[in-house]
Amino acid sequence: GKDFKGMKAIIQVATEDCVGCSLCVQTCPALQKDAQGNKTERKAINMVRNTEELRKVESANWRFFMALPEVDNALINPATLKGSQLKRPLFEFSGACAGCGETPYIKLATQLFGDRMYIANATGCSSIYGGNLPSTPYSKRADGRGPAWANSLFEDNAEFGLGMRQSVNKLALQAGELLAQAVEAKLVTKKAADEILGAAQGTQDEIETQRGRVATLKDKLKSTDSALVRQLLSLADYLVKKSVWIFGGDGWAYDIGYGGLDHVLASGENVNVMVLDTEVYSNTGGQMSKSTPRAATAQFAAGGKKMPKKDMGMIFSTYGNVYVARIAIGANPQQTVKALNEAEAYNGPSLIIAYAHCINHGINMTLGLDQQKKAVACGHWPLYRYNPTLEDEGKNPLSIDSKDPTIPFAEYAMNENRYRALKLTNPGMFDQLMGLAQKDVERGWKFLQSRFKSLEGDK
Repeated sequence: GKDFKGMKAIIQVATEDCVGCSLCVQTCPALQKDAQGNKTERKAINMVRNTEELRKVESANWRFFMALPEVDNALINPATLKGSQLKRPLFEFSGACAGCGETPYIKLATQLFGDRMYIANATGCSSIYGGNLPSTPYSKRADGRGPAWANSLFEDNAEFGLGMRQSVNKLALQAGELLAQAVEAKLVTKKAADEILGAAQGTQDEIETQRGRVATLKDKLKSTDSALVRQLLSLADYLVKKSVWIFGGDGWAYDIGYGGLDHVLASGENVNVMVLDTEVYSNTGGQMSKSTPRAATAQFAAGGKKMPKKDMGMIFSTYGNVYVARIAIGANPQQTVKALNEAEAYNGPSLIIAYAHCINHGINMTLGLDQQKKAVACGHWPLYRYNPTLEDEGKNPLSIDSKDPTIPFAEYAMNENRYRALKLTNPGMFDQLMGLAQKDVERGWKFLQSRFKSLEGDK
């Protein structure tokens, strides 16, 4: 594009780590044209047999690719889909299931905020592939900055993340107090201290500028040895804005950790929660959760789940001061990027509920992103963003980012064994529950629209 005139972009595959899920090929929109200008079935990226010769050539290409300098942040607009993907992921080669629906969200979050990110991870799939020690998929930039990750328990992850936030706040406050003392001791000028303490840090450029100020401060102080200077040097990096994230699955967020999650979101603290919603306890073998939709089969619901899915997004939007978004990267990647950026920018608690297709759904994982599109198209997974900041500006805080349902729920559901299984074992119950599931979709969509209209009326 015009912003990168004279530059070239390449998607370099790590052949030694590719799991062959083919999602990248499936979702690639770029078709090669023949000599007559007609589109062919060949794409910009294609699956080929993994031969020894291919591995030799592509491994050399990979080493060359990794030696290239990182793209200058000043050239990138992370608010756009293209811009976000030009940043290096700080989450790679996780060892999750081939075609996993959770990992793309984590990868994206590290591209956007990974250089200043703290992650509290609930026990579950994301903690297993996220902390398969002694290795870890979390990486770092060339300057050594990357996510700080930790896993506590299943039931206390929200509180664990809240503790991270409060610790970061306290250390930043202490660093500011020490900087003020350094001014009084004439170790630092008041102008330099005011620039650091009053710096805007709303964009990546502003954060990098702040890092430069802090680096200059540390260089200036290194020549002085005192208890005050030693303390300030140890805490100075906390003067740069940190981003605290809480990751977990639906079993944690909807069920076991729900009380803690409610407590943390009600606290008003600036934490970002991302629920990787597979609608089932994925890591322990596919047990029913309160996120599991009606009519789906799962362990503890072999005869089909009789009750509807819990609408956690709407529940937390009623607080009024919690940013809430429902996203599906396969259906609308731009909305996903926008939601993550808005959530992180919001100075308060944020909740992002991300649709994640899963092997427990009984689908062809190659078509996972297509199934996400169907989940949105049938109205089962409406996309929206509830941003309290807009209400402060006199605008409707609720944005509905998907269209009215265009296909019946059954057209989506019948692509998944978790629904088809019930039709084989109990056709009568299947028909009954599928009818109710369709009504759940219709009721949920009407409720979302009525909420939008009521908030619009307030304006």
